[in-house]
Amino acid sequence: MRHTDKKDIFFDLDHTIWDFEKNASETLMELFDTYRFHHLGIESPTAFIDTYNRNNQRSWALYHHGKITKAELRVARFADTFREFGIDPKWFPTAFEEDYLRLCPQKTNLFPNAHETLGYLREKYAVHLISNGFGDAAEVKMTRCGLKKYFTSIVISEVVGYHKPHPEIFHYAIDNAKTTITASVMIGDSLDADVRGAQNVGMDAIYFNPKDADVPLDVKQSINTLDELRQLF
Repeated sequence: MRHTDKKDIFFDLDHTIWDFEKNASETLMELFDTYRFHHLGIESPTAFIDTYNRNNQRSWALYHHGKITKAELRVARFADTFREFGIDPKWFPTAFEEDYLRLCPQKTNLFPNAHETLGYLREKYAVHLISNGFGDAAEVKMTRCGLKKYFTSIVISEVVGYHKPHPEIFHYAIDNAKTTITASVMIGDSLDADVRGAQNVGMDAIYFNPKDADVPLDVKQSINTLDELRQLF
């Protein structure tokens, strides 16, 4: 399904353009040695990273729906991970989380062909960003990776006060971009926040599915790589 009738393209940031798992893994691998996790009985950095990624995704899902706060998310994703390894999180240095929050946004791993695809789209469409990420971290990520030049408008949920999939953030982004629902399309990795959130307000959506997961029947279109967008637009 081609989208040549669209005028505005809205992207998610984390897990869609900015490779969150790769950047988080690099950061945690460094901190694993710095904080000597193996002395705590965590012998495999890979096992720790995989456990963290699972807990992080669960915590973000709760945050999307307003069930936990930013502060609670930041605590829960690591606290739950340490508990799974039999470690009481209250005994772990608070500097660890501070180092993670400082270092991870500075990583610059993007999904393949991110710059090429965004550059191509920017020549033909107005490209926008809607992120559920935190404002300070998103600013660092976009600056470090040279992404801001592609976006006509940027909407961060923490600033707006609503998170995807809440309809209000999509309506805000549409009004902010001075466009319409029918002229727009949303691209993101989260079925709940990005795809269904957009579809629920009448916006077309494309599921970014780099792991080639099963695609639910209610999802009208999916891609596995960003460069596929150059064939759709």
